[in-house]
Amino acid sequence: MSTKDLRSNGISALLFDLDGTLVDTSPDFVAVLNQQRNDFGLDSLPEKDIRNVVSDGARALIKLAFGGNENEPEFQRKRQDLLDRYKVTVGDNAQLFDGMSVVLSRFEEIGIPWGIITNKPRLYTDILLDKLGLSSKSALTLCPDDVSKPKPDPEIMNLASKLLSIDLEKAVYVGDHIRDIQAGKSARMITVAASYGYVNDKNSISGWGADYEIDHPSEIISLFIP
Repeated sequence: MSTKDLRSNGISALLFDLDGTLVDTSPDFVAVLNQQRNDFGLDSLPEKDIRNVVSDGARALIKLAFGGNENEPEFQRKRQDLLDRYKVTVGDNAQLFDGMSVVLSRFEEIGIPWGIITNKPRLYTDILLDKLGLSSKSALTLCPDDVSKPKPDPEIMNLASKLLSIDLEKAVYVGDHIRDIQAGKSARMITVAASYGYVNDKNSISGWGADYEIDHPSEIISLFIP
């Protein structure tokens, strides 16, 4: 579907991945992971190294920080320690990506709902959204707790369709990870790859098969609003 078609026919909803797409949460993880390393007598890691694996979750962060086998008890203890630390500080340093507040306001003005579909557990998602004042603004927030299979499985996308009573073929999903695009495409959504997010290799984005690629949130407006 061309940009012209979308702008003339309209979209049913604008849905986002959370970490690395809607909200820049990497400063929270940089602080907590380096604090954890320091407590183990290790030097802090560069911010960029941590940022690049945030979207892959706590296991990936522990592997980056300490190595080891994730099936070992010590690895699991470190992972739980990271999550316990993160729960206390979640949202302290996070913020919407530059220009995202304008995007959300614009879609609210024209009556197109926006929401969140994330693989971040609800415990941390709810704390984060409350701190950022987004809980009451999001028309929908779905987490892996709400389905049997997380992204890239399309189950969570189909649930969003039912809850919002929308046609997924006219719904936009924006994400910064290949699994976001895979989930969106499986649900026949319009997919947008966010290169400004936590992408290890930006050259790899073209191979994800997204309908669109953007370098800044403001491009969402030019793509989908007449």
